[in-house]
Amino acid sequence: MAHSEIPAEKIDAYLKTEYRFGEGLDAVTLCIDRRSDELARLYASSGTACGVFVTAFNPFGRIQSTEDNEGAHERLGTDLRALSTRVIEGAGADPSGAWPEEKSFFALGVDLGASRNLGARYRQDAIVWVGADAVPKLILLR
Repeated sequence: MAHSEIPAEKIDAYLKTEYRFGEGLDAVTLCIDRRSDELARLYASSGTACGVFVTAFNPFGRIQSTEDNEGAHERLGTDLRALSTRVIEGAGADPSGAWPEEKSFFALGVDLGASRNLGARYRQDAIVWVGADAVPKLILLR
């Protein structure tokens, strides 16, 4: 991985996080660098070949108030709906339970450039972007 301002322990935590979206039979869990057959099927059924998993919670990993996080989440949802016809609620979850879940979104059809810009606008350390191969990649933003 390229040099980053983000501490190695934090990057390691992001790499271990489970990125979940959807509900019931449509639920998808993304793991970094592991192909998602469920996402590949979603791409096929929606006619898209990329997507982004992004949060607006806790900019740069600094805990914010519930009100600030919820307000940022709503604004992010609005911004994503301007870029994508399909935006799905989700959450980033630490499988060990050491960190609380963060509300997030998965948006279909958002290219890498637009995804990076959105993550930067919401002051995130990273985003998860998934191309046509359905293999999620952690994209560091600083």
